[in-house]
Amino acid sequence: MELYNYFRSSASYRVRIALALKGLPFDYKAVHLQKNEQTAAPYASVSAARLVPLLKDGDALVHQSMAIIEYLDETHPTPALLPKAPLERARVRAISLDIACEIHPLNNLRVLRYLTHSLGVSEDDKNRWYRHWVETGLETVERQLAAQPGTYCHGVTPTMADCLLVPQIFNAQRFECRLEHVPNVMRVFEACMALDAFESTRPEKCPDAA
Repeated sequence: MELYNYFRSSASYRVRIALALKGLPFDYKAVHLQKNEQTAAPYASVSAARLVPLLKDGDALVHQSMAIIEYLDETHPTPALLPKAPLERARVRAISLDIACEIHPLNNLRVLRYLTHSLGVSEDDKNRWYRHWVETGLETVERQLAAQPGTYCHGVTPTMADCLLVPQIFNAQRFECRLEHVPNVMRVFEACMALDAFESTRPEKCPDAA
């Protein structure tokens, strides 16, 4: 397998974690978003979406991080990243979507660039925007975790939800977001970071981080 990704992309980090949890080797293909390599040849000829991450598995191409994680879970089911019981699967997906749909899209690189380059928003106001949506979005995740506490987002083993939570916290820390108001979120984050799959794939340990 080949994973096209960028070290600072939280969506890419999600997939690196999932691959590590499953013990699946892959070739790391760097796509530098700050240099707009995602829209230039040769990557644009491979990725119809022109986004990262993109997983190449033989002749198959899969984009969107959650789709990739579910594909990995179906093709390599052990260890499972989604529970078997329908209600439990729904909960893990819901927490994942609280991050992937309600937090991340408002703060990804394309949005931040549009705020500053096209709308003329100042750097300080851009950062205020980022912090507002991350901090309020994590409050939703906090309520979900407080309602059904576990070692990780769901239960005693990592799931897809943890694959999404950890990269979001890395970004929150990078932008100096307030995090003391989400103690359950941070408790789960610390539990995850005690595992090699989360620690060894962190952004600064990627080959393109230099």
